[in-house]
Amino acid sequence: MSSERSRIAAFFDLDRTLIRGSANYPLAIAAFRAGLVPWRELAADTVNAVRFKRHGSTDAGSAELRERILRAVKGIRQSDIIHLGDRVTPGLVRRLIPQAARLLAEHHTRGEDRVVVSASPIELVGRFAEALGLEGAVATRAELDGEGRYTGRLAGEFCYGKGKVIEIEKLAAERGYDLAQCYAYSDSLSDLPMLERVGNAVAVNPDKELRVLAADRGWPVVEVGRRRH
Repeated sequence: MSSERSRIAAFFDLDRTLIRGSANYPLAIAAFRAGLVPWRELAADTVNAVRFKRHGSTDAGSAELRERILRAVKGIRQSDIIHLGDRVTPGLVRRLIPQAARLLAEHHTRGEDRVVVSASPIELVGRFAEALGLEGAVATRAELDGEGRYTGRLAGEFCYGKGKVIEIEKLAAERGYDLAQCYAYSDSLSDLPMLERVGNAVAVNPDKELRVLAADRGWPVVEVGRRRH
């Protein structure tokens, strides 16, 4: 038997798992203020942000958000979006949930990689992971033309649902992770494919459907308390 230890990673969903609320909404506000997004798009994002905060994600809502983001950024330089990501990242870091911060620290102490996995744009998710000193980020990538402008199409998988599994499998192949020993954290049943793909699934302040499933399967549940004033 080889004495070499397999590499282990902990995969964390972003919205409502690592941070309170949605990461996309602050980015939408920054894009509006920079003149990159019209008012009607910001209004739609505001409604969706409120709905998401109360009820979490849905397949239809996530697909609609994906298409709206792709339309909004078509023709815009990636460097402009990266700049916006740099501006909003400090605010996202401040919204890190304390219980999630402790989980990140525990995995770091054990020498395990910590990877953010999100449907949000890689330009934002990657900056967030870097700001926290994490070991990686897997997120949605938009296609670029030869001049570094967005084409309005995806480059690869939409990092949502089964798409998350495809992307973490790619990363596992590159880095040598043993997914049977890895961890996955999420608040939503939409991440069931990712939770089932690893050996250690953990529900973080789960929605109703995931809470029932976690109880049925004996998955640990991390409760995120509301802020008290």
